[in-house]
Amino acid sequence: MASRHLSRSIVMQSLYEWDFSGKKPGNLEKIVEKNIKEFGPGLEDKDFVWQLVNGVISKLSDIDKIIEKAAPEWPIEQITIVDRNVLRIGLYELLYGNKEEVPPKVAINEAIELAKTFGGESSGKFINGVLGTVFKEIEKK
Repeated sequence: MASRHLSRSIVMQSLYEWDFSGKKPGNLEKIVEKNIKEFGPGLEDKDFVWQLVNGVISKLSDIDKIIEKAAPEWPIEQITIVDRNVLRIGLYELLYGNKEEVPPKVAINEAIELAKTFGGESSGKFINGVLGTVFKEIEKK
């Protein structure tokens, strides 16, 4: 598994655990550390994990508003925890990430792969639909 893909998987699992346990302040750092040790021994670029985690958290309310606009029939709390956090990672990379390092289509494809790996049967299509909607809006501007 490529280093960045593994990093995204660790971020998704960490955000999932944090979200599932009630988003308690201060817990996320411990969860990420534990997951890096458990799932990423020998992971070379731990900075990318922290960049994504801190980026998603710093933009969480903005990202959640974007999800609600892009998927109005799905209130944020009704979206499965996996899909919700995959969308958060994908939207962070799509909207706020370094486009030179991660082009928009790569951000979308990576999110779809995470959804297929960790989500339900229709997660990949749902993630693709929401991120595709946001990407089209970005291109219009």
